[in-house]
Amino acid sequence: MTKVALLNTKGEKIEDIKLNEEVFGIEPNNKVLYDAIILSRASLRQGTHSTKTRSEVSGGGRKPWRQKGTGHARQGSIRAVQWRGGGIAFGPVPRDYSKKMNRKERRLALKSAVASKVQDFVVLDELKFATPKTKEMVNVLNSLKLTDVNTLVIVKELDENIILASRNIPNVLLIEAQEINVLDLVAANKILVTKEALSAIEEVLK
Repeated sequence: MTKVALLNTKGEKIEDIKLNEEVFGIEPNNKVLYDAIILSRASLRQGTHSTKTRSEVSGGGRKPWRQKGTGHARQGSIRAVQWRGGGIAFGPVPRDYSKKMNRKERRLALKSAVASKVQDFVVLDELKFATPKTKEMVNVLNSLKLTDVNTLVIVKELDENIILASRNIPNVLLIEAQEINVLDLVAANKILVTKEALSAIEEVLK
């Protein structure tokens, strides 16, 4: 049975809590996890890249010189691909990079990501700040030895003080439990999660 230490914001251990084996105890499916990462990264691409072909470039309506007798190679237009200012052959065109994955695969990928990162979970009893100051969050990270570590912070519900205290720290990403995704989980070195958020994740994925 998988257990993890429950800590307070000072880094002191309170107790050991048991993790749901249906979520954290499964064997990660690397193939589905890989496909989910590719899907997530592909969805971030805008696909607005574009180039003009020789038919779209302005000019070049007249044949530059006659076909024979000049000593030059035959040319039909100064906007052909070999000319400076000409069109682009086989250039990129706007397209949709999004991929599809069925619901069961998405769920399995998320469970696989959670299970594969279980050793990187740091569970807090609660995360609340009296003031919206960055030093509040920095003090918590220092106590948990998470300074200069890419940390994904997961809370049950976003609080304005937490948002303001963490948004200026470059290596910290704050999300709600319902927003967890494969890409953020895999990219994080450590995952700081509150007890309430952990329960919400287990409830959804079990």
